[in-house]
Amino acid sequence: MRVGLFVTCLVDLLCPEVGVATARLLQRAGHQVEFPEGQTCCGQPAFNSGYRAEAAGVLHQTLRALAATDAEAYVAPAGSCTTMIRTFAAELVGDDDPDLRVVAPRLFELSEFLASHGSALAGRLEPPRRVAYHDSCHMLRELGLAREPREALGRVAGVELADWDSERCCGFGGTFSMRQPELSVAMADEKLRTLASADTLCGADPSCLMHMRGRLERIGREEVAVRHLAELLEEATRP
Repeated sequence: MRVGLFVTCLVDLLCPEVGVATARLLQRAGHQVEFPEGQTCCGQPAFNSGYRAEAAGVLHQTLRALAATDAEAYVAPAGSCTTMIRTFAAELVGDDDPDLRVVAPRLFELSEFLASHGSALAGRLEPPRRVAYHDSCHMLRELGLAREPREALGRVAGVELADWDSERCCGFGGTFSMRQPELSVAMADEKLRTLASADTLCGADPSCLMHMRGRLERIGREEVAVRHLAELLEEATRP
C-alpha cells in the first residue's frame, strides 16, 4: 500500500527519530512510504488557544500537501494530531473542504493502522523490558484506541506490560502546560509517582512523552527509559 507519512511538527522538530522509526516500521510491514513535502502543523496549538484563522492557515497547507500525493492511506505517529484532523479540522475549513475530504477518511494513528495493515509484524527485544504504557487523552477518549497499541507490544517477545494507572492525564495538554505550568507539573508528578515497577515508559503521543521525560529527569528517575511505540517496535523488528 502507498502510505503518506504525516510526521507532525513536533516529531519533525523535536524527535525526528520517531519519524524515522515510523517510516522503517511501515516499510517492514510491506508498505511504500512517501513523505509529502510542504506538510507542517495540523493547527492544534493555535486552535486550542483561540487563534482560529492562524490554525486554519497551517492546517490548509498540511491538508494540501497530503492530498496532493497518490497515497492510499496516511499514517501519523501521534494520536493528538490524528484527532485534530479527523475530529476538529472541519470546524476550521468546513466539512466540504476538498483536501479534508481526501485526507480525513484515510488518516490513521500508527497502532491503529498496524492493527489492520501490519499485524504480521513481530519481533523480540533484548534485553527484555517491563513496559508501562501511557494512554494519551486524545487517543483514548477521542479515537478510542487502547487495545491496538497494547496488541502491537504484545506481539513482541521480551515485552512485559506493567500495571499502571495509564488512563490518567499526564498534564501536558498542549498549551495548557505553558498556561498552567504548576498544575501541569503537579499532574505529571502525581501520575509518575505510581510508576514503580517498569523500566520503560512507552506511549504513542510524542508530546506526552516529552512532558513525562522532562519530569522524570527533574525528579531523579533517569533510569526509566522513555520510548515512543514506533521506536520500540522498530527496534524489535530489526533484521
